[in-house]
Amino acid sequence: MSHGTDGIDNTYGTFGNGGTGRTETEPHYNLKMFGEVVKTFRKRARLTQEQFAPLVGYSLETIASIEQGRRLPPPDFAERADGILDAFGVILAAAKHLTRRKGLASWFRQWALLELGALSLYTYECRLIPGLLQTPAYARTLFTDQLPPLGDEQIEAQLAARLERQELLRNRPNTAFSFILEEHLFLRQLGGEEVTRELIDHILDLSELRNVDIQIMPLVRHHHAGLHGPMRLLETPEHQWFGYLEGQEHGQFISDPKVISALQMRCASMRSQALSLDDSKSLMRRMRGAR
Repeated sequence: MSHGTDGIDNTYGTFGNGGTGRTETEPHYNLKMFGEVVKTFRKRARLTQEQFAPLVGYSLETIASIEQGRRLPPPDFAERADGILDAFGVILAAAKHLTRRKGLASWFRQWALLELGALSLYTYECRLIPGLLQTPAYARTLFTDQLPPLGDEQIEAQLAARLERQELLRNRPNTAFSFILEEHLFLRQLGGEEVTRELIDHILDLSELRNVDIQIMPLVRHHHAGLHGPMRLLETPEHQWFGYLEGQEHGQFISDPKVISALQMRCASMRSQALSLDDSKSLMRRMRGAR
């Protein structure tokens, strides 16, 4: 499996959407090249990053990260930037050839791009703590235990990609993040007691963010709408909804409205079946104190 539920590349997995049987090794990413193209046209237009950021509608930090090749551009960035900088379609053309940074699986890229501009993200997990909530120690345990084994360079690349994605929680204050986590994910004590204690503290800290809701599905629950397995739902700025389901060797991107409707019903039901936000925090504090 991808070990972390956020499309981390393992260099020998199946290429997405249901698994076509084709294997694909990780290509080198060209984000830095795209960043140089944007920077060149920005300077040609005699704009500083501070001047360009409000024109294109993104923060100065986002512009700097894109130009330095440290992050994928949001879905509408290339079109906006190309028009504002009068780039003759060059920025748009460059964006078509983007690949994600090393560490993210190719089949996860479509979802990762949508995440950057999402209005809301809903996640239910019953296998592992979601990648966006993991601590470095927890994530490293997953990568170290992965089979077939990963090399040190692969582990570091995947860890770096995961930590970068986690910036979404703090850099997207207007995006609503909702997580439903099974209680047994903490009781497993993956990585040991110290790793689990640190993980609970970390998740409690994140739960204090105004845009992050974290609910625990109790170990004993007579009715449960999530028995089909983990899932994610995402709402775009255009109020379109997409889903993402992840298996052991592939991820499946969902756009069929009928399937999305079913996933939304299950998610809504689970939110009522899980503990409240306050009760979830209390349970996590008790689990931490018991260690």
